[in-house]
Amino acid sequence: MKSVNIFLLFVLLLPLQAAAGLWTSDTADTDSTYFRRTVVHPDDYSGKVVSTIIRKGTPDASKPGLLYVHGFNDYFFNTEMGDEFASHGYNFYAVDLRKYGRSILHGQKRYEALSLEEYFPDIDSALVDMERAGIDRIVLMGHSTGGLITALYMSRSRSEAKNSVDALILNSPFLDWNQGWKEKIIGAVSWVGKWFPNLKISQGESTAYAESLLADHHGRWHYDTTKKLSQSPPVTAGWIRAITEAQKALRDGKADIKVPILLMYSGASVDGSEWTEEHNLADGVLDVNDIKKYGLELGPHVTCIRVIGGLHDLTLSSRGIVIPLYRRIFSWLSAIPALEEPEELDAAA
Repeated sequence: MKSVNIFLLFVLLLPLQAAAGLWTSDTADTDSTYFRRTVVHPDDYSGKVVSTIIRKGTPDASKPGLLYVHGFNDYFFNTEMGDEFASHGYNFYAVDLRKYGRSILHGQKRYEALSLEEYFPDIDSALVDMERAGIDRIVLMGHSTGGLITALYMSRSRSEAKNSVDALILNSPFLDWNQGWKEKIIGAVSWVGKWFPNLKISQGESTAYAESLLADHHGRWHYDTTKKLSQSPPVTAGWIRAITEAQKALRDGKADIKVPILLMYSGASVDGSEWTEEHNLADGVLDVNDIKKYGLELGPHVTCIRVIGGLHDLTLSSRGIVIPLYRRIFSWLSAIPALEEPEELDAAA
């Protein structure tokens, strides 16, 4: 049945693939084992939009695949994660969403969105690329806002491409606001966003989370700070409305995601705009209790992993945290029958 779906997927999304660029080296952002291609999508309300697909190495149709979707104020740079999945027998792919990272075009409003469903074609284009390479056993993974987007995609998308996804991994998904007293006015700002979507909302001036990541501060990572800003930029009321509407759509059993879900979150949250040692041992962005509370509502097959000492992006935590985390992830994946290599039977035997 999947072979029929692959054919239909190819036919339906052929125009989209025709707009995709050729694979080129991604050495500017990762290393020589990674490649990228640009996908041109139909213009949106602000003009031209593209997404960027990144992959490691040459696809192997005999292996399953993983597609990673980054968070807000983010892009794919974590080759350690890509290498881990590749070394465990996965074709690794990532996507830089429209108006993020590699996909930001000159003059665009960074991270602009009026609905998170705008990102569905970006995910579709990456999935169909994997399908065309013969990869039909796929894990979808999202971090933070990317976790919210991928959960919404698995819940709401009607694309044929979604049928190739056999499991969902959520790394600290953005399932609820964590703004302290500001959380009380989110509803009002969301309402304003319907009528004044371009109204700018400050996110403060804290660099504490960036300091917990960057190697020249208190972390272990080197990345392009023009693509992942140290200080989170202002958002718009329209963006806040898009996030709020997506969160509501996944509440109270409405998500009903059928595939197995691995829900991962830190052991604790930390507040404060100034960096402290605690920022290197906890989630400095979201409330981990909210992640668990709303994550358990996403579907009937949710497995939780609470990562003591983990950062907001758990895969960027210290090696002492990350090594056992990957061990747990691959143990969970190994128990999903749909990801196993199809058994070959010799009819003549």
